[in-house]
Amino acid sequence: MESWEGRTVRKIYAVPLGLLGAGAATFGYASVIERNWFRLRRFDVPVLPPGRPSVKILHISDAHLTPGRSRLIRWVRSLDALEPDLVVNTGDSISHRDAIGPFLEALGPLLDRPGVFVYGSNDLYSPVFKNPLRYIWRTSKSDYKRSPREPDLPYRELGSSLQAAGWLDLDNRIGRLKVGELDVEFGGIDDSHINRDRYDKVAGPVDPQADVHLGVMHSPEPRNLDRFAADGYDLLLAGHTHGGQVCVPFYGALATNCGIDRPRVKGLHRHQGSWLHVSGGLGTSPMAPMRFCCPPEATLLTLVPR
Repeated sequence: MESWEGRTVRKIYAVPLGLLGAGAATFGYASVIERNWFRLRRFDVPVLPPGRPSVKILHISDAHLTPGRSRLIRWVRSLDALEPDLVVNTGDSISHRDAIGPFLEALGPLLDRPGVFVYGSNDLYSPVFKNPLRYIWRTSKSDYKRSPREPDLPYRELGSSLQAAGWLDLDNRIGRLKVGELDVEFGGIDDSHINRDRYDKVAGPVDPQADVHLGVMHSPEPRNLDRFAADGYDLLLAGHTHGGQVCVPFYGALATNCGIDRPRVKGLHRHQGSWLHVSGGLGTSPMAPMRFCCPPEATLLTLVPR
């Protein structure tokens, strides 16, 4: 028969060991299963003039691609079957200096479709370890101010490769494309998270001759959202937040890592007179390879008449 002392010792160790086991199981699920459990979200966005034909926009963001992520590469490549009329990439496409080839492989036939892009901070700077709990009380923007460094990822090569396929670089630029039967005007900015946004370079009222006007950025900072909306852009597209990446059931995201409020950390919402879509993103930083209650995603947005 087990002694009283033995039962007491067993009970003392049972709780911490149980918690340790639960934590290990949760980490395993978040890093192996949910991180590769890709989802497609769909929204109709009523922004077109009456009588104009609908168009499909594939919004991708935050792949944070590193060599070897074969499931992510295959899944993104399969999205061409949706036959989007336009692809919008809102940045943080790579997280490794050898990832440009794999990223272009992931896009594959999507590169033959009209496309636009902007950079995110992780297209320029390789990832470094950070305490993920810090995102609860502050953003990572201050990290770039505190420790300035030169870009060490081949972002210019990434941009040149996308432009060679005919995609528009919208980093602090205005652009125009024929998408289906629509004349689409774009305004885009570089990443505000690392202070490369220059909205003054694109500022001004949209061209009323265009059928629809899209504002494209990496980080959905309210000060830029306000200016895009005031200038008359119909739909604003952003990423960066990873949808919170680690969410709590019945509560949602713990942090957004930017100025956007938690309820709009991902999905389709209103911002003043514009629509705003924030992508929950396709990947994670290699230094925090997990997602919990926030599967990786891409979004098919169908623009329809108002």
